Amino acid sequence: MRAVRNASLVAALSATALLVAACGSSGSGGNATGGSSSKPSASSSSGSSMPALSATSFTNDFSAMAQLKSVAAKGKGKIAVILPDTTTSARYTEFDAPYLKEAFAKAGVSSSNVIIQNAQGSDSTQLTDAQSDITNGAAVLIVDPLDAGVGAQIEKYAAAHGAASIDYDRLTLGGTRDYYVSFNNVEVGKLIGNGMVSCVQQWGVKNPNMIVMKGDPTDNNATLFAQGYMSVLNPKFSSGWTKAAEPAGTWDPPTAKTEFQQAFTAHKGVNSVLVPNDENAAPIISYLQTLNVKPQTFPVTGQDATLVGLQNILAGYQCGTAYKPIYLEAQAAAALAIYLNAGETPPSGLVNGTTQDTKAHKAVKSVLLKPEWVTPKNMESTVVADKFVPAAQLCKGKYASDCTKYGIK
Repeated sequence: MRAVRNASLVAALSATALLVAACGSSGSGGNATGGSSSKPSASSSSGSSMPALSATSFTNDFSAMAQLKSVAAKGKGKIAVILPDTTTSARYTEFDAPYLKEAFAKAGVSSSNVIIQNAQGSDSTQLTDAQSDITNGAAVLIVDPLDAGVGAQIEKYAAAHGAASIDYDRLTLGGTRDYYVSFNNVEVGKLIGNGMVSCVQQWGVKNPNMIVMKGDPTDNNATLFAQGYMSVLNPKFSSGWTKAAEPAGTWDPPTAKTEFQQAFTAHKGVNSVLVPNDENAAPIISYLQTLNVKPQTFPVTGQDATLVGLQNILAGYQCGTAYKPIYLEAQAAAALAIYLNAGETPPSGLVNGTTQDTKAHKAVKSVLLKPEWVTPKNMESTVVADKFVPAAQLCKGKYASDCTKYGIK
């Protein structure tokens, strides 16, 4: 979970020049420090038979990945993926890891050439994993950094040892990565903000008096989400809505609950809360239920389409959730890594934008994917149809009648 501006991609020849420059001019991969892995030098695919996948090529059956088999066969090393933790979101274990594994397999990459790890919330583990992976032959690293500090360390180490690096899901501010793959996170924030506006109207909340929660302030994604939802909410606060409080922010659910309780106690009359993800929303909703808050009376937002979030939406305690189909992100990252590992310039249809690294003051070539806002009305056609959450699991027990009500089966 975690300012994005779509921009036209530089020409393929320019991208090639940038990558070659990054690798050095020796023609041997630019491994000036004598590291154990050699960063693949990019070559232009113009006029070749290389498949030109785009950011919209991917589907939930992973069929597009088969087009990359000829590219994968040219791979020069291993590809390593290092995910951040298992606490801020269950997605990394339940979805990212298996989706990435499937994406590489469908592209014909041998399992012996793919490393997928989780740092379990430890900066030192994430750095050590990256160093070990490069020692063991990784030519491309896909990293969802725990924070910008360790992300920058990893990318500096990778560059010094001739390995390419890709920021996955969140951008390393001040980093030196080659590419970035994520959803358009300002748009994610706008979905959350607009979802709150719609919910306030639909639930008939008079004179909205809102606590605005944030994610961890050290996470660039949290900054981008906030940029998006505040662009929607600030005009509302200027024209009658009340912003009661804006706590510091966290991705730790118990801390989020404490932040909310403190603000809720200090500001009487609060009747809504913007929350930037489902995991933080869940304990807040549980707390509101202990106060006998009724369904569809106190708007709460979320993100990530987790099981608990979706069930809270069905029960009328959460307005909706920003759904980011992770199978899109996993395939896009795998495809990008496969091109880089083969020494090929990724096609412009895949690298469809740039993201500003506000610390390094540079535009980072990016794959930016499209999120969706999920409510009870489109839950069947989105998360259930995508097999993101099985209906049998979603509709268990007390949620069965809600599923029937909304045609989810």
